[in-house]
This record gives sequence, C-alpha cells and structure tokens, in this order.
Amino acid sequence: MTDNASDKPQTATGGQGQAMWGGRFSAKPAELMQAINVSIGFDKRLWAQDLAGSRAHARMLISQGVIASADGEEILKGLEAIGAEIVAGTFPFRDEYEDIHMNIEARLRELIGPVAGRLHTARSRNDQVAVDFRLWVREACERSAGQLEALQRALIAQADVYADALMPGFTHLQPAQPVTFGHHLMAYVEMFGRDASRFRDARARMNECPLGAAALAGSPFPIDRHATAATLGFDRPTANSLDSVSARDFALEALSAASITATHLSRLAEEIVLWTTPMFGFIKLTDAFTTGSSIMPQKKNPDAAELIRAKVGRILGSLTTLTVVMKGLPLAYSKDMQEDKVPTFEAFDALELSLLAMAGMVADLTPNTDKMAAAAGAGFSTATDLADWLVRTLNMPFRDAHHVTGSAVKAAEIKGVDLAELALADLQAIEPRITSDIYSVLTPAASAASRISYGGTAPAQVRAQVARWKELLG
Repeated sequence: MTDNASDKPQTATGGQGQAMWGGRFSAKPAELMQAINVSIGFDKRLWAQDLAGSRAHARMLISQGVIASADGEEILKGLEAIGAEIVAGTFPFRDEYEDIHMNIEARLRELIGPVAGRLHTARSRNDQVAVDFRLWVREACERSAGQLEALQRALIAQADVYADALMPGFTHLQPAQPVTFGHHLMAYVEMFGRDASRFRDARARMNECPLGAAALAGSPFPIDRHATAATLGFDRPTANSLDSVSARDFALEALSAASITATHLSRLAEEIVLWTTPMFGFIKLTDAFTTGSSIMPQKKNPDAAELIRAKVGRILGSLTTLTVVMKGLPLAYSKDMQEDKVPTFEAFDALELSLLAMAGMVADLTPNTDKMAAAAGAGFSTATDLADWLVRTLNMPFRDAHHVTGSAVKAAEIKGVDLAELALADLQAIEPRITSDIYSVLTPAASAASRISYGGTAPAQVRAQVARWKELLG
C-alpha cells in the first residue's frame, strides 16, 4: 500500500496508466510485481478514512498558509465529489494506482487538474495510511464495544426472567452444585463487560494522530499537527515521527481484544450446543437459528452456535498473522506492513457477525426449566450443603465435615438413592449428632437460595446483579 517511493518528487502527471511515483523509474513494474504490490482490492475499504484525513490535512494547509486558499477550496470540493462517486458506486477504482490513496489522488487530478498535487504537501503515504488505518481500527473498537453491550442486554433480559430457575452447575463438566440459569447467564455478562472495556481501553490508547509525521522524519513545512488531530477526533498528535509511521501495536491490541472476545463467544456457543442436545435438553432454539439435515429429517442443528464457536480460529489467526508480520521489522516503514489490513478486516468482520448472531440467539432461546431443575440435583450436587450444615450446626471442622459427607455420598450411592432420600438413621450411623434439620438443606432449591454471598447464585443476588448491570448499561 505504501512505500518510500511515495516520498520521491512526483514528476509523473498521474494520468491514466502512469504510476504516481514514476519520476524515478524509466520502466513499468513487471506484471508479477504489479500483482504482488497492488492493494486496492482490499484497502478501498479505507476510502472514508482516507477522505477524512485528506480533508483535515487540506484545511490545515490552508490555515497555515502552506497552500493558497483558492487551491485548498478546489481540493476540498474535489474530495467531496470523490466521496459522492464512491457512495454512488461510480468511482473508477483502478489497479494501476495500487492503493486507495493513489486512486483518490489520481481521480482528484482528473477532476480539478494539477492543483490536486498540492494536497500531498507535507505528508507521505506512510503517515497517510497510518492515520487511515488507525481511524478504521478505532471505529471497529467502538462498534465491537457497542455490539457487546447489545449482547449483554440480551443476556440480562433472560437472566432477569430466569433468576430463580434451577440448573446444575458444573466443574469438569460434572455436576457440582445447583445454580440458577440467571446466574449462569450473568457470568457471561461479566465476561463480555470486560471485553467491552478492553476495546474501550484500546481505543483510548490508540487515539493519537500520526498525520504530519510524513515519511518518517516529520515535515519542514509549518504544519499544525494539533489541529489535524483535533479535526479527526484524536486526543493529541503522536509524539515521535518514526513511531508514528511504523507502529501497528494499536491493531495488535485491538486484535487481542477481539481474540479474547471470540474465546468467550466460543465458550457460550459450546454450552448452547450442549444444552440443545436431547441428552441435556436444557434449551430450545427456534428455526431462526437452526438448520436441518439433507438426509435425516428429524435433525435440528445449532449451526449458528457451531459457526460462532469456530470463528475464534479465524480471529486468533489474524492476531498471529499480524504479530508475525511485525516481528523483527526495523524502523520505520517497510512494505511488509501492507499485510496488516486483510487480517484485521477479516477478524472484525468475523467478530461483528458472531456478536450479532449470538445476541440474536440468546434472545431466541427458551429454557426448559423443568428439565434443568430435575438435573440440578443429579450427581449428589447438594453434598457441599451437607458439609456446610455440619460446620454451621455441629461446629465441625470443615475437613472432618468433608469426610463425613463423603461417607454419606458413598452410602447413598450403594443404596441407589440421592442424599435427600437417605434415611435419618443412615446419616446418624455416620454421624450421630445429625438431626432431621439436615433435610432442609439437601434440596437443590435450598442449596441455591443459601448462596447469599455477594456474587452468589441466590436469586436475590442474581437480581441485584441484573439491576447493577442495567444501571451500568443505561
């Protein structure tokens, strides 16, 4: 997309078929060189950012007296016309101009003549692409944070309704303790909240403007970098011209946040896949988020969840790709960095689709509360409650209570019953001080209701967290 040839004097006219940097060269690039060098096929996505940066740069040049006001106004009118062409689908994107920057500049020359060449005063394609890409990634972070909040709202709405719906809580995918469906969903609200904060943090860190750093050393013209930074919504200009054009850590950080988000989405997707199987039967999805089989008419497959589960590979792969591209690059700009766009675009395309689909799927699902409640007591899930009762009521050291409870579980297993179905005599044979009050804690509902510590699964605590998040999200 960019290279230091852009910093040579531009003696070419920029007409059809001529390289905008052609003054230094006496022959056209080889066909293969053209094929590997051209980036307009993917970097045309930066057209809005490129026009925004060019407008800000032109206005600054006018304000600083670097170019005449009349020339600057012609440039601004031409840029407006180009934007209208792109929106209308009539802009002539051409491979011979390599990238979005040169395509726009060539078209500007066609529209307003040689005065178009004044736009590139005091800038390089190196700082031009740096500001374009930073603007794009900044917007992607904003979109992702907004989409995460929409997903959180979908989860919160379900958690509010099902704050007291019992289900088994798992460790090692084995029944552990009873929890509520609302509590389980709110765990993902917390995860996605951290994801959104990572995107906001990344946006804040990247919000410095590289425009005006030129090729790598800054500019001899009396430019006002603070003005262009403010115009483009940045907090300040970048403080080192070498770093300005060579840094891509803002994209790496954004891709890291995207990868973590995709991992969380994949975990929720996996649970949805499990929960929709007849063996679990915890939830149902409508036809909107499922597909059928070409051979098995009974099938209703959670394909949306499965595809979301897989997207983390693409997104993490993009992070790995850009990390490897940047590894070992000397300062400042190298053409390797043209490879930063495609993986970043692909990652955020995949993430946006995943976030939207997951929010839709969460709103679409209906829990089978009876099936979940029946499973909540499986696997002696109230054993910890028995141990806690021994500690609270008999003042037994927890390790001793743990041993007594283990013996009770073994006895129930031998008899083929649950803990709550053991006779009092059987329990007293293990620990004589146990009374009939023990049965008040051995049901899944009692177990969940007793977890009243902050952040616990007690329905009152779940509703408190729902209220907190509703207030946080506004």
